[in-house]
Amino acid sequence: MAHVHHHEGPVAPPHLAHSHAHEGDVPGTVYLKAAEGDDTAYGQALFPVPAEDPNDPLQWPKYKKLAILIACSLYSFLGNSALLGPSVYIGIYSQEFGITPNEASGLINYPNLAFGFGSLLLVPLYHKIGRRPVMLASMILYCAGLIGASQATSFAGLMVARVVHGFGSGVCEALPVQLVNDIFYLHERGTRLGIYTVCLCFGATGPLYAGYMLAGGYSWRLFFYVEFAFAMGLLIYSFFVVEETTYHRHTPQDMASDASITGEKDGVVAAERTAVIPPRKTFIQQLKFWGVWEKDSPFFLMMARSFTYFLVPHVFWVVTTYGIYIGLGALTFNFTFPLKITAPPYNWSQTSSGLVTISTIIGYGLAIPFTTSSDRLAARLTRKNDGLREAEMRLGVMLPAMLIAPAGLILYGFAAERNLHWISYFIAVAMTQFASYFYFTFALAYAIDSYNSNISEMLIAMNLGKQAISFGMGVNLLEWILQHGYVVMIAGVFCGLLLANNLALIVFMVWGKRIRAFMARTWLAKIHRGSIREVATH
Repeated sequence: MAHVHHHEGPVAPPHLAHSHAHEGDVPGTVYLKAAEGDDTAYGQALFPVPAEDPNDPLQWPKYKKLAILIACSLYSFLGNSALLGPSVYIGIYSQEFGITPNEASGLINYPNLAFGFGSLLLVPLYHKIGRRPVMLASMILYCAGLIGASQATSFAGLMVARVVHGFGSGVCEALPVQLVNDIFYLHERGTRLGIYTVCLCFGATGPLYAGYMLAGGYSWRLFFYVEFAFAMGLLIYSFFVVEETTYHRHTPQDMASDASITGEKDGVVAAERTAVIPPRKTFIQQLKFWGVWEKDSPFFLMMARSFTYFLVPHVFWVVTTYGIYIGLGALTFNFTFPLKITAPPYNWSQTSSGLVTISTIIGYGLAIPFTTSSDRLAARLTRKNDGLREAEMRLGVMLPAMLIAPAGLILYGFAAERNLHWISYFIAVAMTQFASYFYFTFALAYAIDSYNSNISEMLIAMNLGKQAISFGMGVNLLEWILQHGYVVMIAGVFCGLLLANNLALIVFMVWGKRIRAFMARTWLAKIHRGSIREVATH
C-alpha cells in the first residue's frame, strides 16, 4: 500500500493523508477504492502518491496551483491567437507584398509548422534544465518575434519574425499539460486540462481582434503591438508565480513511488512514517530559475524517442484529432471565411471578416459547462465498478460530439458552394468547434491515463504530429478549393477524414483495455517504461 497526503492551503506541518490507491497490471487501470482513514475525492483514494515534503508540487497550496494554471493557460491563449490572428490579413498581405493569397497564407502555415517543431527542441530542454527557465526563455523569444513582426517591411522579414514567435511559443502547448501532470492529482486532471483547453481554443479567436484592429487605422501592425504588450505582462507575472515543478520523490517515498509504478502493494509504511519533513522554500528561493540539471535526461535520445509514440494507438488518435480539428477550425474556416464574406453576394467589409470567430466563442461557450463531465462520469463508473478505474470510463461523454462536428462541415461546405445565408456559416462553425472541445480535452486526458510513459516525449509527438497534419491541410487549401469546390473539399474530403477520426472513439470504448494490455507487453512499452523519469506519471 502507499500513503498519500492531501494539502488544503498553507498548513504546517503538512497534513499526512492516507491512501491505498495503486496501479493495476495494465497502465490506465488504477485501484482507487478508499480504505478506512483515506483522504478521498469523488469518494476515491488520491493518486499519485506525494512525498512527505511541502516542496512536492502535489503538496503546494491550492492558490499556488491555480496561479500556475492561469499562467500557462494565458500563454496558450496568447501563443495561439498570435499564430492565427493574421489569417484575416491574407488579402492585405497579398496586395502589400505583391503575392498571391495562397502564398500569403504561408504567413500562417509556416509559423504553424514552427510552432510544432518548437516543442521538439524545448521539451527535452525543459527536462534537462527545468520547466521554469524554459518557459521564461520561450516567452522572451516569443516577445522578440512579435516585435520583429510589428516592424517588418518585407514579406521575407515578416515570415522570419512570424516563424521566430511561432517557434518560441510552441512550448505553450506542452507546458500546461506537463505542469497539470506535475501539480494535480489524477481526479483533478480532466477538469484542469479542460481549463487549459478553453484558453487554447479561445486562441482561435485571434482573427476577431485582428480584424477589428484594422478599424483603428493603424494597419495590421497594431495587432502585433497589442500581442507584445500582453506577452510582456505575462512574462512578468510568470516570473513571480511559476515555481519549478521538476521534483523527484526520493527516499523513503521512492519506495512508495516504485510501488505505484510496479503495482506492488506492500512494504512501504514504516519507512514513510519516519521521514524528516523539510521546510517549504522561501519566496526568494522559489524565484530561482537555475539549478536543475538532469544529467540522466538524454536530450537527443528524447527527441528521437518521441517519434516512437506515433506507434501507440492512443497517442496517434490524439495527434490526428488535434491535427484535423486545428486544420479545420484554425485554418480552413479562418482562410475561407474572410475571402467568401468580403466577396459578392455578401460584400462585408474587411474589418468584419473575423466575425466568424464569434461562432467559435459560442461553440466553446456551450461546451465549457461539460468540462468536468468526463471526471464525473469516470468517478461514477469507478464507484459502480467497486473502485477499479479504467481509462476508458471517461470516453462516454464524447459520443454526441462524434457526429455533430462532421454535420457542421457538411453545412459549411454547402453554405460556401451555394452562397447560403451568412448565418449558416456561423451555425456550421459553432457545431464543429463545440464538438472539437470534447475531442481536444478528453482524448488527451484519455491518452495520458492510458499509457505509462514519459509524458513529455508523448507531448513532443503530439505537437509535431498535429501541426504537421494541420499544415498539410492548410498549405494548398485555397488552391484545392478553386480546383474542386467547397462541397468536395470541405463537405467531402475533410468531413470524411474527421468522421473516420471521430469513429475511433467507438474502437477505444469497446477494445481500449485490450489495446492497453497489448501495448503494455510490447517492446515499445519496455523502451518507454525504461526511460521514465517522472515517477507516478500517467
